Amino acid sequence: MANRRFCGIIGGQIRSLSTSAPQASGNSLPIQLYGLEGRYAHAIYSAAVKQKSLDAVDKDFKSILDTFNKEKGLNDLLRNPLLTKDQRQNAVNELAVKKNANKVTVNTLSVLAENGRLGRLQGVAKAFETLMRAHRGEVQAKVTTAKKLDANEMKELQTVLQTFVKKGNTLQLETRVDPSLIGGMVVELGDRYIDLSISSKLKTFSNLVKETL
Repeated sequence: MANRRFCGIIGGQIRSLSTSAPQASGNSLPIQLYGLEGRYAHAIYSAAVKQKSLDAVDKDFKSILDTFNKEKGLNDLLRNPLLTKDQRQNAVNELAVKKNANKVTVNTLSVLAENGRLGRLQGVAKAFETLMRAHRGEVQAKVTTAKKLDANEMKELQTVLQTFVKKGNTLQLETRVDPSLIGGMVVELGDRYIDLSISSKLKTFSNLVKETL
């Protein structure tokens, strides 16, 4: 099967990436994240570790993500640039203060509100979730294929990906189907992204042809 051939290619791709992927620095961070959301997540994690309240803060941000999942319009509301200072503070109260959230959580939301960045809260919460998964030794893998994998292909894929998970860590595999890929697959393993889809190759070829015209 074509997908089995791609499993072998994935192994080579991940090996080449693993030699150049940035490593976490010597601090207590389990992994290194980037961007504004990543910086906030780092600060939350470090503060929670210092205050010995990591589990409590983790619980708070899980609750915040649950709220975003239940209240579909919340993210758009928080992104509204016309929110007043009082409205932003009310949001902090509803999401954290009234729920008796940990001080680290309340302070984080307050800082986001003061800086007009409450609209980034969902991204910050997801970034912190990524840090906590790494802290617990959970390695998340997302694989998208053009067609659903059969049992043998799924087993082979899990075997290949498991070889890149450190001993003692747990692989959490999530698979999706996207017919627009045409064939092949897209793999996200931790902070690594590998696009082996036919649609991607066709797009690259198309761009090369346009450059020569």
